Amino acid sequence: MQTTKQLNLKIADIIPFLVWALVFFTTWTFMHGADHFLEMTPAALGKYYNFKWILIAHITAGGGSIVLGLIQFWKKLRTYSWKLHRLIGFLYLAAVLVSSFCAVILALTTAYEVNIPYAFSLQVWVSVWISSTAIAYYFAIKRKFKLHQEWMIRSYIVTLAFVLSGLILKTPFIQNLGTFEELSPSLFWFGWAVPLYIYELIKSK
Repeated sequence: MQTTKQLNLKIADIIPFLVWALVFFTTWTFMHGADHFLEMTPAALGKYYNFKWILIAHITAGGGSIVLGLIQFWKKLRTYSWKLHRLIGFLYLAAVLVSSFCAVILALTTAYEVNIPYAFSLQVWVSVWISSTAIAYYFAIKRKFKLHQEWMIRSYIVTLAFVLSGLILKTPFIQNLGTFEELSPSLFWFGWAVPLYIYELIKSK
């Protein structure tokens, strides 16, 4: 008779739940700021009006990738069920593909209405997002799980950059330094490049 594998939780396992809850809440709070887009009116959407469904898909799938990606790093869940881990991984991959594909469209169209540096920073950002996720998936297929995990971390760092840069841009100190058009390109680079650099420093020890 086949025994059922149980997920034995300990007190220490509350930490991953708390981290996930914090990320979920932060993501929800950040995405809540885009609720006005749901009015679907030219006044609410502005330059995004002709790309409204692309924008909604980008935001929705992007939020899903942030929430799903973090679950992948819970070691106990991976040990408990590789099938569940793979399922969540495929959902994360699908969310990134949808959100990044929409981001490419927006970066090549509406982004230029802000300025060229803004558009270029988004184009590089989404290129790094797509490529790092694709490499992570490639190593999973090749069963090179250590490399898969490392590239998943890189992919998730780039995924989080959207929220990180957005939150930084909302702080009063940053807003006092200049306009959105002036500051956003630099902060978009900061949102993923600096965390990736810090990760490589930690990994090299």
